[in-house]
Amino acid sequence: MFGMHLASQSLEKIMANRISRLLNRLSESQFLAIIVGVSLTTLLQSSGAVTSMLVSLGSARVITLPQVMGVIIGTAVGSTLTVQIISLNLSQYALPFFIFTFAIFFFAQKPGVKNLATVGIGFALLFLGLGMISTSAQYYAGVQQVRDFLAILKETPMYSLLISMLFCAVVHSSAVTIGVAMGLAQAGAISLNDALFWVYGANIGTTSVALIASVGSNNIGKQVAWSHFFYKTASVAIFLIGPVHDAFLRGLEAMNLPVNRAIASGHLILNVISAAIFFPFIKTGANLIEKLFPKNPKEDFTAEYLNLDTYQSSALAISYANREILRTADIVLTMIQDSLKLFESGNPLLIESIKDRDNKVDYLYRETKMFLLDHANKSAVAVHQNIMSMIMFLSDLERAADSIDINIITLAIKKNALKLEFSQEGWDEIRHMHANLLKVCQLAIGGFSNRELCDEIIQLKRDLAKDEIHLRESHIGRLNRGMRESINTSSIHLDLLSEYKRIAGLICAHAYQK
Repeated sequence: MFGMHLASQSLEKIMANRISRLLNRLSESQFLAIIVGVSLTTLLQSSGAVTSMLVSLGSARVITLPQVMGVIIGTAVGSTLTVQIISLNLSQYALPFFIFTFAIFFFAQKPGVKNLATVGIGFALLFLGLGMISTSAQYYAGVQQVRDFLAILKETPMYSLLISMLFCAVVHSSAVTIGVAMGLAQAGAISLNDALFWVYGANIGTTSVALIASVGSNNIGKQVAWSHFFYKTASVAIFLIGPVHDAFLRGLEAMNLPVNRAIASGHLILNVISAAIFFPFIKTGANLIEKLFPKNPKEDFTAEYLNLDTYQSSALAISYANREILRTADIVLTMIQDSLKLFESGNPLLIESIKDRDNKVDYLYRETKMFLLDHANKSAVAVHQNIMSMIMFLSDLERAADSIDINIITLAIKKNALKLEFSQEGWDEIRHMHANLLKVCQLAIGGFSNRELCDEIIQLKRDLAKDEIHLRESHIGRLNRGMRESINTSSIHLDLLSEYKRIAGLICAHAYQK
């Protein structure tokens, strides 16, 4: 379990940014989406990791369900590669491979090489663990109590399916679950027929990762997770039909493969046939899931003033885009206001609220930018320049929101986790800086529509920069006096001042373009 987790986590670190960009560029071709799903699962060695990523992107409204239905089907096929590798019974090479990859990890300097070495370490541990399971299964196959229990499972194969499904839901890996079934089958504890029910259960159990990830997400995140569940369940249901299962079993036995290879082949054939069956019904399935999990009007968040098909006049388009930009600015302003509260308590609900608002800012940034670019080529030069200025201000707002979501939240989590407290003098200074930041940002947002305020905005921003220097010197003075609270919180204190100064610089940047 640890080896599989280590390999998957390291592969995700290597590929994460590329994967996000790839998913954002998915075309309308569902066949291409299936290829993407197979490729991503092959790279990450975990269909759960891919579907969880899809749930996260759906929650952020970066993707829609019809766009990724093909990817979901592809993940099922891609997950079979790991099982194929496991079936090769490489446990005898596990320790030498572990030593080799650990040596690379120990001496490597580059993070990319270390991550690749960690992938190797993970697979070595996986093979070592499966080898131990196989060895111990041979002993337990002779224990009377175990034989009695397995006899019950043989009489009622659905029990095997349920146990496999629950086991997979706990370990979050269908590959590990099927690997256990291979070990039992090699020891003669279960037959190929029994092992197939383990394969069926693992295919359903692997959907638990995405279902857990979808808890608390919006309708798109839930649609992605449940479509994965329904697809896997429907696939297994087809093979549970008596004549279909019997024909499937006879076909595998006719191959005359070692039992572990037969199990891996069964897993592969099940998912390939399921993909072929459901491929023509992707759009129908997406429509059905969208009806089962419709948009909640209370939770749904969209651009209120944008409509690419309606505003043929560039002047009218710019007017409505301005309203959307100011709406975005208001959300960023509430994030700035609440950023100070993060350091007063480690309230996880406040952190989630700020992250949700950052997702809304990201969404409005994408939609408004696309809306403006659509009109940029249709407009006169002067209007075109105005559109570019609007996009730049919008980009600065998005970066300011990211500063709070990523950097300031990280500082707050660090402070609360270490149970640190600012000195009273230091906390007063941070509150003073925060109050000045709010004042500057409120004026800067108002000044975006009223260019006469630009000089005042620039002056306030310069005053805030001077204050930041003064507050930094004051903090260093407390360090020199040996104040314990200041020493403990020094990096957090100084970084927070820097982030507030950076946010002010971003939101005031438009004032220098007058």
